[in-house]
Order: sequence, then C-alpha cells, then structure tokens
Amino acid sequence: MFNNSLTPDVSPAIRFARNLFYMFGLDTTLTALLIFCLFAACIFEFINGFHDTANAVATVIYTNSLKPWVAVVWSGIWNAIGVFAGGIAVAMGISNLLPVEILTDTNIHHSIALILSLLLTAIVWNLGTWYLGIPCSSSHTLIGSILGVGLAFSFVAENNTVTYVNWSKAYEIGASLVLSPILGFSLAIFVMYMLRQFVKKKTIFKEPDTTMPPPFWIRFILLITCTGVSFSHGSNDGQKGVGLIMLILIAIVPARFALDNSKDASNYKENIIETQYLMNKVNVAQLNKSDSFEFVTTKILISDLQKKVTGVSNFTDLTDAQKYDIRKNIILINKSSKKVAESQDLNLSNEDKAQFKTKISTLKSLTDYAPNWVIVMISISLGLGTMIGWKRIVKTIGEKIGKQHLTYAQGASSELVAATTISLSTWLGLPVSTTQVLSSGIAGSMVASKGVKNLQPATIKSIAIAWALTLPVSIIMSGGLFLLFRWLV
Repeated sequence: MFNNSLTPDVSPAIRFARNLFYMFGLDTTLTALLIFCLFAACIFEFINGFHDTANAVATVIYTNSLKPWVAVVWSGIWNAIGVFAGGIAVAMGISNLLPVEILTDTNIHHSIALILSLLLTAIVWNLGTWYLGIPCSSSHTLIGSILGVGLAFSFVAENNTVTYVNWSKAYEIGASLVLSPILGFSLAIFVMYMLRQFVKKKTIFKEPDTTMPPPFWIRFILLITCTGVSFSHGSNDGQKGVGLIMLILIAIVPARFALDNSKDASNYKENIIETQYLMNKVNVAQLNKSDSFEFVTTKILISDLQKKVTGVSNFTDLTDAQKYDIRKNIILINKSSKKVAESQDLNLSNEDKAQFKTKISTLKSLTDYAPNWVIVMISISLGLGTMIGWKRIVKTIGEKIGKQHLTYAQGASSELVAATTISLSTWLGLPVSTTQVLSSGIAGSMVASKGVKNLQPATIKSIAIAWALTLPVSIIMSGGLFLLFRWLV
C-alpha cells in the first residue's frame, strides 16, 4: 500500500488515485478510468437524489408541516438508510437486462464502452429534465439506456441470429413502470374517498394556512408519509446506483470483484453436488424440445462449474481468468436454469422444485453482491443530492400539477400510496419510478377533490411528453454512444 505519510504535500485526490493504483494493480490509464467512472456513477445518484427525492419533501413543505431545509435533510437521511435496507434484488434485476455476452465479455475496453454509454445518457437526460423542472423517472432513463446498449450490441456481435435484449425481463420491468403510475393515480383517489368518509374534521381538505403550522396529528401523519417515501425511494432507486458501481468494478477490476471472495468455497461445492442430485431425478424424455435443450445446457454448465471449483479451498487463490470464468459460468447457469425451473413439464415434486430454485439462488449469491463501501458511497451521494437541488421539482409537484394549493389530505394520501407502491416493488425486486408514482398520486388526489378540471393541462402534458420521450431518447442516445465508444477502442 502506498505510504501517504511520505508525500504530505499531495492532494487527497492524488493520494486516492495512488492508493487505487497500488491496491488494484492497475496502470495509470485504467486507474483514471476507474476514478472517472466511479465519480460519474456517484453524480448519477446525486442527480437522482435531487431529481426524485424532491417528490418526497414537496408535500410536507407545501402543507407547512416542516421547514424546507429540515424536510430535505430529514429526507436525505432516510434515503441513505433506505439504500442499506433495500438489498440488491433491484440492482441485479436491472443488470440482468444486459445481454449475457456483454456481462461475460473479458475485453475491458468493451466493458468501459458499456459503462460510459449508460452513465452519460442517464446523467444528461436527468440533468436536462431537472433544469426544466420536469419530474422525470431516473429508473425509466437507466432502463432505456440498458435496452439501447443491448440493441446496439446486435450490430457488433459475432452471432447475429440471436437477440441481445432480455425481452422477458424488459417486459416485466416495463409492466412495473407502466402499471405503477396507474396504480398510484387510482389508489390516491380511493384513499381520498375513504378519508372523506371517515374523517369528521374537514380541516385536512382545506388549503393550509401559510401563517400557521398544521394540527399536530396532521403534521405527524405527513412526517410519517414523507419518511416512508424517502426510505422506500432509497431502498429502490439507491440499488440502481449500487448496480452501476458493481458493473464498473467487475469490468475494470475483475480480479477483486468478479466473485464475492468472502464466501466459503466448500459451501458452494456442496451446493453444486446437491443441484446435480436434483437434476438427476428429472426424466429428460418428458420435457419438450426447448426445455430439454435448456435442461441439458444447465446440466453441462453445472458439471463444468464443479470441475472449476474442485480443489479450490479459497476463492482468493484463483487467478483473474479463473474467477471470471466461474462468474461467466454462473451467469449462464442462471439464464438457462430459469427456463428449466418454469417448465410445466419438469417432473419434480414441488419440494424438489423449490430446492432447485434455492440452490441456483445460492450460486447466484457468489456473483450478485455488493461490498458495504459501495452501498455507503451510493447512500451518501443520494442523501447529499436530496439536500441540494430539490427546489425546481418541488415547485412543479406542489404548485403546477393541480390548480389548487396542495391540501393536507392530498399530501398524505399521495405519499402514503407512493411509499406503499415503491416498498412493494422493492420487495418484488422490480424497479419503479418514485417520480411517476407520486406525481400520479398527486394528480389522483386533485381529481378526487374537484374532478379532472382541477389538473393543470400544461404541466400534465409536459410530464406526459417527458415520460413518452424518455425511453426512445435514452435508447437512441445510449445505443449511439455505445457504438461510438466501441469503434473508438
């Protein structure tokens, strides 16, 4: 390790770069690229913080429940906590949109082309919509960028007979992004209706007095809902940043991050043997042609993996090539085994099927992970972003969606719906847009109060246009950048 005490006059940035150089054994160019990519990923999450999390604080600010700076600091803290609590299911779900061929490409320059195209597209579009004060989905942007890379890869891939987009996962995530705002809009109307039926004090349905704080019980409810949206946003959106950081690390420093070196190799050897035992129970003749092919492929891959881990006592003892080879093997096993596990013709008991899925999931834990320092980096970036650039989006959410000033009931109902929807999506491992859910929730609460005429057409139109343009723009931009960077390297 580089001894910083010998050079007290150098800047922290230079010391950090030198430490990376010595820690990971990278040359100067790769060290610079690693630093740039990590910084860009933090910028993406920083923008995500003041772009998306402004939604969480808009209601408490416009109902005078909290002072603006108290609200954004509080929200920033709970966003950071949410990143730690969210796990990595959403992060891995997004990365699984990428073609397996890209995820297992050992050419470091190709991987850097992938990372730069994703990061630059996400940052440019998110920053542009924020500057215009338009609530736009960071999730939508990132997913569009990934799809663009997959489509662009088909132009440079050696095998042009296969698709390089995981369309089944894309449809699953697309359905989540489309249905969540519809759900937010509908549920907000329902919650407003229930409040009118059961809440006797009509104060919560009136415009807040700007000179007076709300009643304690109303303030308490709004504080809870603001906290819920902030926490759920961190647990869902924060994972996207974690996923980006892991893509960067695996691409540039595969020796350190291709596998979770902290795992016990002996446990995985046993897991492989047990998986093979389960697969030996299957009568291949009863499977259809497609499922039979995937089953045989999975069995061959697992057998190959067993050979690769035989004699391995510790994953840290493996060479860089061996680690990346095992990673590639596990990714391919995960892809083929999913089709096998979902086959209606798979002649295993329900218990054995559940065991098979568990064994595959255990294998995936060797590649699907994130070190604590990565989560800390993203949580800090997201939290700081929340505290800095929130005003533009807050103004749109609080003043421009509806024609009336946001009431206590509208604020509470829209945030309650948003927090619930986002938390459910995180639990299911699906990315969802905080912006879309909360904006649609506020729109629904406005409609519940005075009908459709209570919405501001200009704002709704600009949000709808941004929503419609995000996917095609991010697909074209990321795909174009990917092809450009691949050509340059």
